[in-house]
Amino acid sequence: MLYGLETRNVSAWFGDRKVLDRVSLTVAPGGVTALIGPSGCGKSTYLRILNRMHEMVRGAALAGEVLLDGRDIYDPQQRPTEVRRRIGMVFQRPNPFPAMSVYDNVISGLRLAGIKADRRRKDHLVESSLRRAGLWTEVSSRLRTPGGALSGGQQQRLCIARSLAVSPDILLMDEPCSALDPTSTRRIEETIAELRSELTIVIVTHNMQQAQRVSQSCAFFLATHDTPGHIVESGPTEQLFEAPRDSRTADYVGGRFG
Repeated sequence: MLYGLETRNVSAWFGDRKVLDRVSLTVAPGGVTALIGPSGCGKSTYLRILNRMHEMVRGAALAGEVLLDGRDIYDPQQRPTEVRRRIGMVFQRPNPFPAMSVYDNVISGLRLAGIKADRRRKDHLVESSLRRAGLWTEVSSRLRTPGGALSGGQQQRLCIARSLAVSPDILLMDEPCSALDPTSTRRIEETIAELRSELTIVIVTHNMQQAQRVSQSCAFFLATHDTPGHIVESGPTEQLFEAPRDSRTADYVGGRFG
């Protein structure tokens, strides 16, 4: 079963500084939703709110609701570790455990999520996760080598495999290709395309061409010197790029600012 996400009037602060203002967005089950907008408009903060990482920042505060399967993930009865298992995160720069083997990197999330597995199940999870991340054929003979010995693009796909090993419903990706070369970027995009029928993906990207290539839905965030980050417009990706309703969206996707 595929799950979506819904945020209702989400606002966020770092200390006294308000960085998001009443953001409401429905992320449909399955497919890819891209979050676009200039730097500093709250996209990455919003992404971290979606799996309770925002609350880990000292002085951070939040208002509003984030619903997964109709339940607010910030409800006191919801365990943060379970929320983060169901809503995984891939960061801007690859962050495998460099001295840990490829095999152990993939299964490291099991321990953090409190999932017990025997050796046979671990072997299966490692292979299936690496296959889903498009990495198995490249590393199947190198499972015991350090994850840090892989190329940058391979490390990023290893991080995707690590997230997939705990069977998330949602995968959040914060500019996953920004530190990669064009060939590695293309492979990550192919992986995203292969995964979008299996789970729901939300990706932050500054690359307008990438947003058009990988996403089916899009949300345009904007902030000004006196206005916190907010959504100007959201909807099908094709609409936002070819027939935006707001002139600010048209200016941004057309490269006239940002």
